Amino acid sequence: MKFTLNATSNKARACTITTAHSTIQTPVFMPVGTLGSVKSLDMEDVLDLLGAEIILANTYHTYLKPGDKTIAKMGKLHGFTTYPKSFLTDSGGFQAFSLSDISKPKTDGIEFRSHIDGSKHFFTPKKVIDIQTNLGSDIMMILDDLVALPATQERIKVSIERTTAWAQESIDYFRSQQKKGICVDQNIFAIIQGGTDKAFRTKSATELCAMDYDGFAIGGLSVGELNNEMYDTVAHTVQYMPQDKPRYLMGVGTPEDLIENIERGIDMFDCVMPTRNARNGTLFTSFGRINIKGAKFKEDPLPIDEECECLTCKRYTRAYLNHLYRAKELSYFRLATIHNLHYYLNLMREVRQAIIEDRFNEYKKEFYKKRQK
Repeated sequence: MKFTLNATSNKARACTITTAHSTIQTPVFMPVGTLGSVKSLDMEDVLDLLGAEIILANTYHTYLKPGDKTIAKMGKLHGFTTYPKSFLTDSGGFQAFSLSDISKPKTDGIEFRSHIDGSKHFFTPKKVIDIQTNLGSDIMMILDDLVALPATQERIKVSIERTTAWAQESIDYFRSQQKKGICVDQNIFAIIQGGTDKAFRTKSATELCAMDYDGFAIGGLSVGELNNEMYDTVAHTVQYMPQDKPRYLMGVGTPEDLIENIERGIDMFDCVMPTRNARNGTLFTSFGRINIKGAKFKEDPLPIDEECECLTCKRYTRAYLNHLYRAKELSYFRLATIHNLHYYLNLMREVRQAIIEDRFNEYKKEFYKKRQK
């Protein structure tokens, strides 16, 4: 991986990340492709209509179905999906924690049951690296011990101590595999934990950032805490993260969350919000959100957003999308998802340009001004 810091506007950063498969300009939002597929879209949509240089696939889900070994036989994620750009894969720890009926974090890993058939599995730091090696992702995330908030001080303390121990085991194993000629085109990120406690975040960030990782993520946020608590935690944590490596805030969030955290120095984001909300009728626009299933859109001749240049807005009206949603037409899901993801990716392109021109503050003011009209 090659990382270049191109420009700053106060703490906001415009960077370039070059992997074996693509050149990624930040700030970047990564569409979520849980099973190697962005829901309701094909790879032509992702590549040609959206221009996405990186998408996120889910280690837990692909491990269970169709299986990481099957994906490896079919040309790894790039060959299997035909998406030629970069993949980031998470460690699967969050899904093992949140989706299974029985999940037990232990000293050496996480024991869980499949949400599909109830079968028992055990993720260790080394196993999730082996799985992601089979997946062939450009960026793999390590196994961490995340905690649901609110949590006791003792549980958070155990979490960051366990996460640090697993991080050391992970990086030692990953670099030893590379020396054997395995996963040489892949990169690895650590995940900082600590809840909203600044002392714990300091400890976790300081310990992890001393290790030989290619980038660092902030995990364990957007899990029920107040927005201001999240923003304060990010601002505090970022000061302990390297300037010369990518900074990734996991699972966040709304357009407002992206703007606020870019301002605090974050480079990379992912979230299911634009795709999931599209399917549920909520569409993001330059002036806020609209719920397209509302009766007021039944005879509305306007596009979703008159400022938007996506395929959906250039061709279809709110009235037509309202009809498709109410009629349960499958084409609605594609058109709505294209719009929402285009909005997110275009927002990141606009923000990057504002940072390069050192006018991020002005851009942020205009961003919120439009939402007040």
